[in-house]
Amino acid sequence: MPDKIVIFEDNDQLRESLVALFRGMDKFEITGDYNNCMEAANIARVYKPDVVLMDIDLPGQSGIEGVRLIKEARPETAIIMYTVFEDAERLFQCLCAGANGYLLKKTPPARLIDAIEEVLTGGAPMSPSIAHKVLESFQKNKSNRYNLTTREVEVLQLLTRGFSTKMIAAELKIAFDTARYHLKNIYQKLHVNCGKEAIAKALSEHII
Repeated sequence: MPDKIVIFEDNDQLRESLVALFRGMDKFEITGDYNNCMEAANIARVYKPDVVLMDIDLPGQSGIEGVRLIKEARPETAIIMYTVFEDAERLFQCLCAGANGYLLKKTPPARLIDAIEEVLTGGAPMSPSIAHKVLESFQKNKSNRYNLTTREVEVLQLLTRGFSTKMIAAELKIAFDTARYHLKNIYQKLHVNCGKEAIAKALSEHII
């Protein structure tokens, strides 16, 4: 059964190109494409998309608000922001609203397809420059309060994105035991007992 995609994009030419791209693939089904997100919540409830591609600068209502409405209506829908904006303020507004990924419109089509497959398996796809901004902000925030090292910050970031110890080791190209050692240190420094508690503390105290 193909994965259902809904697109919110006010550039008609770009939206039509995206529709054509996905309709040429058996594994995806376009269940709707719109030039605004005014009815985003209803669309999510009716069509139950697996993935939403959401622009930020839309007429009538920002895509950021669209993300909030979709997540309230159907939390299981994964949302990838697809935008020209690279500034940290919009980026974090989107992530706080519930976006699962953030791609720039200069992203090649092949990477966009990979990102959709990635988000469907629980990943958080981001353009390289965006991921760098997230990491920069992460490192500058309250991590210093707990004396986390740069590597521990990277490990905690991946943990909050749902990575297992094995996945963290693979992503950072370190040994499994090394990843486990970093997690143990993180738990001690944050005064928690497990990964779930570490994630909850990291989010509630804006360590990330």
